Amino acid sequence: MDATLHDDVVRVGDDARQRFYDSRGYGRPLDGNRLELAPVEAAHLLSRGDLDDIDGMEFREFLAETGAALAFVVYKDLRDRGFYLSPAREEWPGVSDADGIDFVVYPRGKGPTDGDVEYRIRVIGERERVAAASLGDVVLAVVDEDGDLTYFDTDDDPDVGGTDDYIPPEGLDADLLSDRVVCYESPDEVYENGFYGQRLFGRNAEEGPLQLSLIEGAYLARRGVIDVDDEEVVALARDVEGDRFDRRLKTYAALRDAGSVPKSGFKFGADFRVYTDFETVSSLSHSADLVRVVTPDHAFFPRDLSLDVRLAGGVRKRMVFALTDANDGIDWLSVARLTP
Repeated sequence: MDATLHDDVVRVGDDARQRFYDSRGYGRPLDGNRLELAPVEAAHLLSRGDLDDIDGMEFREFLAETGAALAFVVYKDLRDRGFYLSPAREEWPGVSDADGIDFVVYPRGKGPTDGDVEYRIRVIGERERVAAASLGDVVLAVVDEDGDLTYFDTDDDPDVGGTDDYIPPEGLDADLLSDRVVCYESPDEVYENGFYGQRLFGRNAEEGPLQLSLIEGAYLARRGVIDVDDEEVVALARDVEGDRFDRRLKTYAALRDAGSVPKSGFKFGADFRVYTDFETVSSLSHSADLVRVVTPDHAFFPRDLSLDVRLAGGVRKRMVFALTDANDGIDWLSVARLTP
């Protein structure tokens, strides 16, 4: 079968359309029975023995010529899992948007002409950085140095709202200390119904002062709940962690205002652990999300992303990133391990 490489596509004659496109979803049909293949598709057919050579190049030489090795690992894995998939090239069958992705994967049993898409795949190596803002509605396929694959499903529209509707009273007496705010005459409901702060006398104490984090203190001070100057709280917090505090405070406020209850995520290496189904501390269930606050221009190293997602999955929580500009909005991104 005649196969030649032209400008980053492989053209195949004879009965290629019937053999490869009509029956197995490879490539893009040309006139007659000819077919156009992306290099990774051609490499897969070479590896299977369905093509003998391309311009005299066998599998080894063709991989070196085209640099398709990384994409080949993902393509073959998904084919082995029973999927048809197309390289994301404009105007190819089944591809409506090729921006920022490498493959369009169709549901099992379907192909390029059926109009359904199961996954949109982006391929990277473990040493490549990927911009957080470029993720969402895409599956990240990371090929590590051993050639093993990890898939991450990313969603840029996760629901971060909750069920909490508690409104605390105003004008509570409080003091700003070195790294926290202490509320001395706080009604029990502020802790029990709103889960603000922690008992200063210990978790088993049923009453007494509340110690509030600087995040909680700034949030409550701005709303008049405690009689501490919110600007003093923010200034102290900026001395401790710089403008990162402003971004964390903005994220905290957004979660609270959406009905979720954020608390320190220190134990999990995150900014917040978040309760989305909350009534009272007495009936507290496990937190649902871990939230890490990053800048809008943040870029992930795949190894760090894998660490966050693995930890969240290990404690049965969703990993959410808040791409936060202190003076602008928040873009939310959730990331989870995926087995196609």
